[in-house]
Amino acid sequence: PEKVKLAACGRNHTLVSTEGGNVYATGGNNEGQLGLGDTEERNTFHVISFFTSEHKIKQLSAGSNTSAALTEDGRLFMWGDNSEGQIGLKNVSNVCVPQQVTIGKPVSWISCGYYHSAFVTTDGELYVFGEPENGKLGLPNQLLGNHRTPQLVSEIPEKVIQVACGGEHTVVLTENAVYTFGLGQFGQLGLGTFLFETSEPKVIENIRDQTISYISCGENHTALITDIGLMYTFGDGRHGKLGLGLENFTNHFIPTLCSNFLRFIVKLVACGGCHMVIFAAPHRGVAKEIEFDEINDTCLSVATFLPYSSLTSGNVLQRTLSARMRRRERLSLMSSGSLYTINNEMGKQRNKDFN
Repeated sequence: PEKVKLAACGRNHTLVSTEGGNVYATGGNNEGQLGLGDTEERNTFHVISFFTSEHKIKQLSAGSNTSAALTEDGRLFMWGDNSEGQIGLKNVSNVCVPQQVTIGKPVSWISCGYYHSAFVTTDGELYVFGEPENGKLGLPNQLLGNHRTPQLVSEIPEKVIQVACGGEHTVVLTENAVYTFGLGQFGQLGLGTFLFETSEPKVIENIRDQTISYISCGENHTALITDIGLMYTFGDGRHGKLGLGLENFTNHFIPTLCSNFLRFIVKLVACGGCHMVIFAAPHRGVAKEIEFDEINDTCLSVATFLPYSSLTSGNVLQRTLSARMRRRERLSLMSSGSLYTINNEMGKQRNKDFN
């Protein structure tokens, strides 16, 4: 069997790429989102024959019924539903095989939302396209008529590094800040309780003192990871998907530190519609330095645990977050990795051993 390198999940389909250079797809295919040349559903993985050894895949992304693959040399390919222009091909409704989307510049990052998409170029520009409602494209009204093709978001003055598209909102990571725009009635913009919708990119001010290294959007919630492995979540709190504890299902309108993972270095997070998956690494020898009465450990103790013993890293906690956390800065090197999933059903979580 081939070793899987990347994976992306849409509403009802899944993409994976392997170290051998193949891209596979399975699941729903009503809009051709599997890239197999037809619209027939698959219940096992099928190789997408379009991709060959020359396409070294760097990133995969999947929207509601759309798919995207980004190569290491900056070529972007998209396929599936284009009813709102979300794969950037102006005059077609859907395509069943990958098509290159280009603006004449290499691409460094791609994200597919439910019905809109965005990518970042290697020189740090942000382009958006797809469904134009609710401000999620970050464009002035006069540019929304061209929403079916990639449009430059000129309102962000800094070099863009990453972008994440949710259901009706967009989050952008630059060299110095995190910007959000779109619909925010659940708090997913992180801008507080007085701004529920904006088409103008706004900086999340209360995390200015943090260095954010990774961003992810679900349908109505958002997660941020800092350079020292802390995780902040905000937005729709239903189903416990913010990871803030079994009894904390309320909406959060500003980034909230996920204290359940203070004993871990969070490396990656993926937000879905009603759940979140976290890739984290436990600190060796830190237990005695954490005051457990300060931490709500309920959610963490019953989260699904998938050991990942092959991970090694030299990341250490270097910066002071607060006086209370100074004792936690004396952390040893990370020795092993763990994958946790948070997905509450009626306030319950199931713990399964996957060994």
